[in-house]
Amino acid sequence: MATLADIGVAAAINILSALIFLLLFAILRIQPFNDRVYFPKWYLKGVRSSPVNSGAFVSKIMNLDFRSYVRFLNWMPAALKMPEPELIDHAGLDSAVYLRIYLIGLKIFVPIALLSWSILVPVNWTSDGLQLAKLRNVTSSNIDKLSISNVERGSDRFWAHLVMAYAFTFWTCYVLMKEYEKIAAMRLSFLQSEKRRADQFTVLVRNVPPDSDESISENVQHFFLVNHPDHYLTHQVVYNANELAKLVEDKKKMQNWLDYYHLKYSRNKEQRPRLGFLGLWGKKVDAMDHYTAEIEKLSEQIMEERKRIKKDDKSVMPAAFVSFKTRWGAAVCAQTQQTKNPTEWLTEWAPEAREMYWPNLAMPYVSLTVRRFVMHIAFFFLTFFFIIPIAFVQSLASIEGIQKSAPFLSPIVEKKFMKSLIQGFLPGIVLKLFLIFLPTILMIMSKFEGFISISSLERRAAFRYYIFNLVNVFLGSIITGSAFEQLDSFLKQSANDIPRTVGVAIPIKATFFITYIMVDGWAGVAGEIFRLKPLVIFHLKNFFFVKTEKDREEAMDPGQIDFYATEPRIQLYFLLGLVYAPVTPVLLPFIIFFFGFAYLVFRHQIINVYDQKYESAAAFWPDVHGRIISALIISQILLLGLMSTKGKVQSTPFLLVLAILTFGFHRFCKGRYESAFVINPLQEAMIKDTLERAKEPNLNLKGFLQNAYIHPVFKDEEDEDEEGLIEDSDDEDCVVVPTTRQRSRRTTVASSNASRGSSQSPPFNQLDTGKGKPEP
Repeated sequence: MATLADIGVAAAINILSALIFLLLFAILRIQPFNDRVYFPKWYLKGVRSSPVNSGAFVSKIMNLDFRSYVRFLNWMPAALKMPEPELIDHAGLDSAVYLRIYLIGLKIFVPIALLSWSILVPVNWTSDGLQLAKLRNVTSSNIDKLSISNVERGSDRFWAHLVMAYAFTFWTCYVLMKEYEKIAAMRLSFLQSEKRRADQFTVLVRNVPPDSDESISENVQHFFLVNHPDHYLTHQVVYNANELAKLVEDKKKMQNWLDYYHLKYSRNKEQRPRLGFLGLWGKKVDAMDHYTAEIEKLSEQIMEERKRIKKDDKSVMPAAFVSFKTRWGAAVCAQTQQTKNPTEWLTEWAPEAREMYWPNLAMPYVSLTVRRFVMHIAFFFLTFFFIIPIAFVQSLASIEGIQKSAPFLSPIVEKKFMKSLIQGFLPGIVLKLFLIFLPTILMIMSKFEGFISISSLERRAAFRYYIFNLVNVFLGSIITGSAFEQLDSFLKQSANDIPRTVGVAIPIKATFFITYIMVDGWAGVAGEIFRLKPLVIFHLKNFFFVKTEKDREEAMDPGQIDFYATEPRIQLYFLLGLVYAPVTPVLLPFIIFFFGFAYLVFRHQIINVYDQKYESAAAFWPDVHGRIISALIISQILLLGLMSTKGKVQSTPFLLVLAILTFGFHRFCKGRYESAFVINPLQEAMIKDTLERAKEPNLNLKGFLQNAYIHPVFKDEEDEDEEGLIEDSDDEDCVVVPTTRQRSRRTTVASSNASRGSSQSPPFNQLDTGKGKPEP
């Protein structure tokens, strides 16, 4: 069990690691040859030029201005200078709202820390519960004197913790409500002021029913001309181009190797590069000739695959991107049921074109339910079986575990410094290493489920990562920790005393979470700004592959906010802070430092480094709000269980009422604000349409939308047959030939109209002409 000395050693190691990362970053960022690594966003925006293009040779590599070394910390105030409206214009609303999550952590936990340290810490410190517990052989450390463990069983002092639980809950809910209101207003304002984008006019239609007389494209066109005659503009059917995408990707890889060998040959023209196993033995061939032949072969396969897709009806999926003349028309279609059969003609807002995950569009819609059920089962086993290796490794990352598994190391681990290092630092770093590949695994699972946008993939992976952290990192660490540390006590006590011992042991685990916060939240965040991996990769690419400025720009790796990996980590800190605020307030300063430090680092990265691949207008915020509320309710339930083991059963009704009030607050916020994140108000859409018509009355919207949702593999400039994949059948000058089914309808409708003496032309005439007016 970690003591104050162990915590001090862990803090020293992590603070030293963070300072080293920050110092290296501060020096490397001002070197000219690293400019594209630490400021790639400004290069992508075209407002920064490379300092290595001018000046003396030495000045191209090293910064010779010694005054810049004196001001090496000026990145900190610079990261805070940009106001939020300018930040939104610069990086998008997603980035700005992501930063607000860290600010919410500060808003919640700074007042809570002040209250808990001024009220609860004195209450805990002046109690004698641990002195009495020593008589029952319950292990503890001096840091536990600051926690609820030090309060005697049945003491009236527990009412202070109950009152503080109410105060913490009300304050947290107040902050969340204000933030929900603010962010909802920011989202609506952002959408209203946003530039024209194809997804504002486009709806994704899935489960298009088959028709023996019409192709998918004709079926889609006729359906929307009939049911949305005044607003339908154009459409693009969805193709299964996954095999073609693989071929295109292989061609790009071969082209990269060809460029590399051309560059190598240009540097040494005395010998043409040759290929063999590791370049040493085996049959050797001319490298450039080899890759040229491979590229030509792949180009032929790509052309054949494109022709096959155009001719094969099976390559056309029962789905299409349908674009409308107005945002209002798209909003009506996306947010309503199209037919009486709720399983056909399913409509949803089309994701932004750049965030489409195209491979999943080729999945049959009927298979998605099965895929998601399979992934639910897989995630269940992943979550509950992963706790076994975590518990095993955590047991080894302790004095007792090392002495048991490697007795010959006992003389070393018994030394004071090594003991502090093992108990204060090793468990946190081991857990961090165990979780390093988890986000990638969860993202793969989300892709298997069939989500079609990157934002939905990330939100699903983030949800599962949060559940995993809750079960394994939080509950798993508490349960396994309590079981291992108190095993001897359990064996020597009667069954009636075990619940009391568990109640005392839960807050004792706070020392482990303190070490984990320092490893992950301090040194880990400092490592984020250092950017070691992008730094190494950029210079390797720059040396081996770069020939032109375009190549150098492609070698940059600005990265982006990996929401699915970073947001669940933030939520773990919210959970720890809310759970331990009334139990062990000593944890709060470590969490507050994380939120402040991470806000500074990620603000700098968002301004100078990250280049977001898509913009969802903060669509993830309801998930963030819901997880903070769930953490609040979990903290109340755990406090209820803890208080009951401490002889304060009468506090149970008060904590149950508090949990019910918290859930009621969540329902209120969901009903009041969530619609702004899932529904596009028709009033807002109409306002924007009206303003656009007034400003640009001659806008060619069809030209803007027609090619927006073509699969990227068909946008190759070398593809001469690209236009064959664009649906032009709805052009105003194009006449659609009616199918057999349409002729049958025409006869039926015409005879019906004649019998009623109707003078109006039937809707099929609109289909024949592709226009909104009936034929004369």
